[in-house]
Amino acid sequence: MILLNKMINTDKKIIECVPNFSEGQNADIVDKIASSVRSTQNVKLLNVEPDKDYNRTVITFAGEPLCVKEAAFKAISTASELIDMSRQKGEHPRIGATDVCPIIPVANVTKDECVRLSNELGKDVGEKLGIPVYLYEDAARSAERRNLENIRKGEYEGLEQKLKDWIPDYGPTEYNDKVRKSGATVIGSRFFLIAYNVNLNTRNVSIANEIAKKVRESGSMIIDEAGAKKRVPGLLKYVKAIGVELNEYNITQVSLNLTNYKKTSIHKVFETIKAQAKVHGIEATGSEVIGLVPKEALIEAGAFYTGNNSEEKLIKAAIEHLGLSQLNTFEPEKKIIENLL
Repeated sequence: MILLNKMINTDKKIIECVPNFSEGQNADIVDKIASSVRSTQNVKLLNVEPDKDYNRTVITFAGEPLCVKEAAFKAISTASELIDMSRQKGEHPRIGATDVCPIIPVANVTKDECVRLSNELGKDVGEKLGIPVYLYEDAARSAERRNLENIRKGEYEGLEQKLKDWIPDYGPTEYNDKVRKSGATVIGSRFFLIAYNVNLNTRNVSIANEIAKKVRESGSMIIDEAGAKKRVPGLLKYVKAIGVELNEYNITQVSLNLTNYKKTSIHKVFETIKAQAKVHGIEATGSEVIGLVPKEALIEAGAFYTGNNSEEKLIKAAIEHLGLSQLNTFEPEKKIIENLL
């Protein structure tokens, strides 16, 4: 559990919600979605992070469970009104206007309570907004639906067929005009996830993809000597990764989700990708955190690079050695979750 003692009353239930929206280029749309969260009582808007190349925005907010559920519903509703998925293009995989909406326990809340809240939110989104909803991670009703990648496979463009093959947990099963515009939404409860990108000094996205396959837990499929398909696991557990182009900076990235930073640390991921980049004759020049990061993850990274030191110096060392300010200045007061809540 993330240490948040300084920002909350110990008896108050606090959850975090980090919905990802398929719009990162139209500032007016992003602001209207964020405003729907900001207007909800007993909810604190922590971070709004649009990305033009990915055409995606990550919004982070936290508060009391029922209030967070209300804010999430309002944000999903606003996104479905303003984002037309039939016209949306971007680098990041997505299945709907609100691509994914995770609910995360922070203080005095159990995993089961977050699963129950995920179902309540999913039912409201499906029935009141007419959006197909798939439950994932801890809220999933089958093993094959636990992983977001499985649900998102085929992306928005394959949604019409997806609805036939995989009946949504809530909402319509037909590909109607409303669904054509909004797409589907994935909702669930999970452990704190760090969205993390490592920068590569090449524009060759195939190299970024090869490195992603090498490091991610799921690895890649190969054809063995007998001609049969065989999966080769990746180097790092609790890591999901793809290669993407970042045209704004003329580079590529390995775009990652770290699903358990306590088991696979952020610095281990960075150092592993650095080593793999050298194999391809390129360099991992820096990295970035999308959304927020627990203080603990940076302190551990700082200790890895510099040994024992003060908390402030450890965080500074992590920012320097991970290259977190290469593309945009990393501001601890805005990026570390404990500093905001």
